[in-house]
Amino acid sequence: MSALIDLACPECDQVYDADQIQTICEGCDSPLWARYDLERLASELDRERISRRPKGVWRWHELLPVRDPAYRITLGEGDTSLISAPRIAEELGLKSLFVKDEGPNPTGTFKARGMAVALSRAVELGLREFVIPTAGNAGGALAIYASRAGLETHVFMPVDAPTVNQIEVRMSGADLRLVDGLIDLAGRQATTEAQANGWFNMTTFKEPYRVEGKKTMGFELAEAFGWDLPEVIIYPTGGGTGLVGMWKSFDELETLGWIDGRRPRLISVQAKGCAPIVKALETEADRVAPWENPTTIAHGIRTPGAYADRLILKAVRESGGLGVTVTDEQIRVAQTDLAQQEGIMACLEGAATLAGLRRIVANGWINSDDRVVLFNTGTGLKDLS
Repeated sequence: MSALIDLACPECDQVYDADQIQTICEGCDSPLWARYDLERLASELDRERISRRPKGVWRWHELLPVRDPAYRITLGEGDTSLISAPRIAEELGLKSLFVKDEGPNPTGTFKARGMAVALSRAVELGLREFVIPTAGNAGGALAIYASRAGLETHVFMPVDAPTVNQIEVRMSGADLRLVDGLIDLAGRQATTEAQANGWFNMTTFKEPYRVEGKKTMGFELAEAFGWDLPEVIIYPTGGGTGLVGMWKSFDELETLGWIDGRRPRLISVQAKGCAPIVKALETEADRVAPWENPTTIAHGIRTPGAYADRLILKAVRESGGLGVTVTDEQIRVAQTDLAQQEGIMACLEGAATLAGLRRIVANGWINSDDRVVLFNTGTGLKDLS
């Protein structure tokens, strides 16, 4: 059973009932954190027991928000491979380089984790019709998981989103609305329609549970490294759910006594044509300013702003990490190199992490003994359309 206790605002600590439908902290305009009875779990649960369970995100069910197993929606998401990248490591003078490859997930990206958990909890709370704005993959994931559960879904997507994402949504039977603009406009239109029609809005961080599915990447990473976290994690950042989710997972694991207090340095990678997080980090700003006229071939990180900007900036800064930008050409080269040198078909967003690694290695920021993990957030096959 889930050890979920409540929801809390990370800005003002106001507590919310987790067994009622919740969205955000209205007073702080902040996402909400799910909190668990970790002290009880520390005495009742051991990490070896979880490791012996059948694979998938739901083996961490005590640390996930769904109370009744009957509501768990699954297509086999989670427990993706951690793949060594020895040729590229040698090129860069590193002893240990790995790729956490999210491509084998259902729907081909890490978005499957968040949607499996968030949609399951939403159904448990009695919700049946949903809406989401998306750059592509999140909408496809919601549409597919909703079809699995027999639910109604409405997806707002930029008109220039990859064709494969549009096909994925339509084939699932969801209602696709193409928007003549970017994800920020899609978000505004989705919010308007949600309010008018009573649909539940699954926008990134506007509900509390997508991040809970994404945090399982952090659990798996800790487990794969023998509960001794790597020194560096490099992550492509759009809305930042995966980055923030892993940071949350590490705090939970430490409270359980399964890891120590040392944390990986988090590197947020964004495209040079759309880098609001990196700019805020470089200028030591408290909030992220919207990026004007964002452009990049990597649609998943073409995000002009991030609703959870305070959480993203805090995680990167507390880790001793930084932000780095890469060009579209560097992304393309990195995508080809991952395929040709390591046999990994990375998505453009995932390839951006290798491009970012090359930049920070050139600047002398990584030690040769550091264990470095690149996150490939999806399969490169989705970029072939």
